[in-house]
Amino acid sequence: MPVDTSQPYDDSNIFARILRGEIPAAKVYEDDWALAFNDIAPQAPTHVLVIPKGAYVCWDDFAAQASDAEIAGYVRAIGIVARQLGVDTPGYRLLANCGLDSHQEVPHLHVHLFAGRKLGHMLVPE
Repeated sequence: MPVDTSQPYDDSNIFARILRGEIPAAKVYEDDWALAFNDIAPQAPTHVLVIPKGAYVCWDDFAAQASDAEIAGYVRAIGIVARQLGVDTPGYRLLANCGLDSHQEVPHLHVHLFAGRKLGHMLVPE
């Protein structure tokens, strides 16, 4: 069910529970600002989720509420993950859904990192 991002952060969401260690995840990377782990239903040979450690629903919330250090740390972590996975060349795709129309399913900001094959067009023209 898509997320209504006008709602407050729900600390019972699956990513919050992963951050608290209540649910296991196949960690790829972790630092003070971010946690990256393999998606449980990968849509590409490499499919990693990168989440900030703070309680943010989506990019809008993150951009408005996060400190400069949190923003910089999170964005840097995404780049570090791509390099550690060796997908910085030949390339990768980042996808972040925000809200109902984008079909965001978990109410915690997350970026999908896809790689490992040619990914084709991002959107199918209407």
